[in-house]
Amino acid sequence: MSDFRLKVFLCVARNLSFTKASRELFITQPAITKHIQELESLYKTRLFERLGNKISLTPAGELLLEHSERILDDYKRLDYEMHLLHNECSGELRLGASTTISQYVLPPFLARFIEKFPHVSLSLLNGNSRDVENALLEHRIDLGLVEGIIRLPNLKYSTFQKDELVAVVHTRSKLAKLDEISVYDLYNIPLVLRERGSGTLDVLETSLLSNNIRLSDLNVRMYLGSTESIKLFLENSECMGIVSVRSIASELATGLFKVIDIRYLEMQREFSFARLQGEESGLSQVFMQFAAHYNKKL
Repeated sequence: MSDFRLKVFLCVARNLSFTKASRELFITQPAITKHIQELESLYKTRLFERLGNKISLTPAGELLLEHSERILDDYKRLDYEMHLLHNECSGELRLGASTTISQYVLPPFLARFIEKFPHVSLSLLNGNSRDVENALLEHRIDLGLVEGIIRLPNLKYSTFQKDELVAVVHTRSKLAKLDEISVYDLYNIPLVLRERGSGTLDVLETSLLSNNIRLSDLNVRMYLGSTESIKLFLENSECMGIVSVRSIASELATGLFKVIDIRYLEMQREFSFARLQGEESGLSQVFMQFAAHYNKKL
């Protein structure tokens, strides 16, 4: 029902690229250009400045971007609420999830949700917690699932699940002979950790600070962008990793990895839903309620 030209404009404005918008929307680049030209003709103003191969928004384009985000969000909410009148759920739901959640927590929820609501078009953006929060603020997703402890003022958070970080080594590692270490032993143990912006690193850094230890004081051999990368690294090194206990369940069961307890270091955290302040309804709310209900059955 919404004006597709606004969707095209929004995609071009966010990517600042006609080519990327064409790929994202699965339409030809001449069709992208045609829709933008129609909007410029309608409003009798240019929406983009074209400088060689680069484009930027004009003041009119900035204004249209602000309004088109709200208009398209309102259309989505209208579509959802109209279908509720017939006890149906349909429309588009754009999720974003941090790496740990998207890989080890979310898949069974998504499978059950699609089964129950087959008319909902579901998509998932994957990144670290900062990436997901930025995507929310830029209206690229409707609902985020993050794992950090840092909270942004423009977002509202609600707990989804509890989680715990653990220190883990490969069972062939020399470190595997240890069952427990002190938090101060971390000064001398080579570590491989998640990257800056990840919720995992946020939690670890905060826990270390409670013991007056700075992350920069530790022997960090490498920061990696995913838990799977850390696990593969550990299989071929004498390092210790800090990961979610959920991410190594199969490796612990097969005896590939071993958890080493760290005295005085508490690394509990929460997986949380994140959404823009003031957005309390729509498919995001349906998904949150469904996940909470399904969560109780696990």
